Amino acid sequence: MARTKADPRGYDIPQADWPPIGEHLLNRLATAGVGHVFGVPGDYILRFYDMLSHSGIRHVGTTREDTAAFAADAYARCNGLGVVAVTYGVGALNTVNALAGANAEQSPVVIISGAPGVEEQRNDPLLHHRFGPFSFQREIFERITCDSAVLDDPYTAIRQIDRVLASAHRHSRPVYIEIPRDRVDTPAFPLPAQPKAMPISDPASLADAVAEAAERLNHAEAPAVLAGLEIHRRRLQGHLARFLLGARLPVAATLTGKSVVGERHPAYLGIYEGAMGGEIARKVIEQADVLLLLGVTLNDVDMGIYTARLDPMHMIRASQHEIWVHHHRYTHVELGDFIRNLASKARPSTRHLPEATVETPTPSFPQPKRAMSIDRLIARLNEALTPDMQVIADTGDCLFAAIDLRVHERSEFLASAFYTSMGFAVPAALGAQTARPELRPLILVGDGAFQMTGTELATAARLGLDPLVIVFNNGGYTTERFILEGPFNDISEWRFHKLGELFGPVRGFDAPDEVAFEQALQSALAYRSGPSVINVRLSPDDTSIALRRLSERLKAKVSG
Repeated sequence: MARTKADPRGYDIPQADWPPIGEHLLNRLATAGVGHVFGVPGDYILRFYDMLSHSGIRHVGTTREDTAAFAADAYARCNGLGVVAVTYGVGALNTVNALAGANAEQSPVVIISGAPGVEEQRNDPLLHHRFGPFSFQREIFERITCDSAVLDDPYTAIRQIDRVLASAHRHSRPVYIEIPRDRVDTPAFPLPAQPKAMPISDPASLADAVAEAAERLNHAEAPAVLAGLEIHRRRLQGHLARFLLGARLPVAATLTGKSVVGERHPAYLGIYEGAMGGEIARKVIEQADVLLLLGVTLNDVDMGIYTARLDPMHMIRASQHEIWVHHHRYTHVELGDFIRNLASKARPSTRHLPEATVETPTPSFPQPKRAMSIDRLIARLNEALTPDMQVIADTGDCLFAAIDLRVHERSEFLASAFYTSMGFAVPAALGAQTARPELRPLILVGDGAFQMTGTELATAARLGLDPLVIVFNNGGYTTERFILEGPFNDISEWRFHKLGELFGPVRGFDAPDEVAFEQALQSALAYRSGPSVINVRLSPDDTSIALRRLSERLKAKVSG
């Protein structure tokens, strides 16, 4: 007869039926659709890694812990939940910047940190990786996550795991789980599952919000829609598409929400980003007599570094949990419910939609002996984009240049567009292609950002992935040069096209001019057995159209 342990509440459950804490965590992750965990091994996480290696979830080893977190962030955006597992102290603290970015960008990442054993901590030995009281690490991560748990008690571990993972889904933000190494195999008491409180809208608040919003839209002469980041994070692209189909409204997207609308949709205007966005999108959005903001987070990047001209009196702002219509605030309203119900109340607009932008071939590309420029590079990449490609942009002028790229499908553009952490793109592509292998990443990255985290291209090569990397090589930090020029913006020259000699099966190409770039692009598109890198040599003073637009508006503002 199996031994039993008496629970303090009086239950007697055979101990053989108590699942190990680590096993329960892995099972819950698998149930949530997680197929990969990113990270770097370390002694405090090794027992969990061993259990992971015998599960159905695959470990993806990266070159650094911060790049593992960037990869998990992109995996979460594509898959719904991403996981990074690291050791205590030196491993976990190396992820802080990337986790802060995931928090700022509303990406549900689970960080699992191994820790010294419960007995080790109690005896207070001089353990390596320690940097103060053992609670310090948890306290740090509590600041950049929406929930946390330390799995040191077998009687509460299961409930804590379930609660924390539910929080990641509910709030679409990172969570922290710490597991002492002597608790990975410890049986966890299987408390009865608590019913999950599913978020629901207050019926009266929802009805009133929809009625007032629909009335304003139906009486508007020049209504328009601005769609943002929350549409992607809440998986509401289908709701938005159906609403636009019925309402027949022109729509633009914010930069952080780029591609939440199919960018070849007939009603799509482009990116609205104040002075940095295109002229058509700017005029339609800023001159709308009713502007419906769906899932938009108001920040300086999406508002074109304070060059946006939006009248709050003309806005209807809809975000997760609350709706603002004129001076009225409706709480406890889910964004998806609002969009779905509004679609049934809003009448089709009679407003004439602006003419859709027609893609035209890049004039005479390539021209012999013509140096590469950002404008013509982006135009040529627009022609090369196919429905099976996903664009991943790093921070800097490559991100601003990507405003003018038009991806084919919804939510196939990833960037650290608000938190703007350099070094996001290459490891993010690793996570994105792991989550969605049917999409080939097209990476836009500056030379400075690549030097920070480009080593993950070696991981992509090891895994047989085939991202195509376009390095904007202009010898330094262009955006910072735009703000304040100085020798501190210069960086070392790397021969990016030679990386295959170091990283493994990576095809490298040097592109100092248009003919060389065209040849490199054709070869890279045809090569599917590993990563490709095109070293695009650009002038240090060459900038994107968006950055020039911003410069012109700011100069006019200063001189006026």
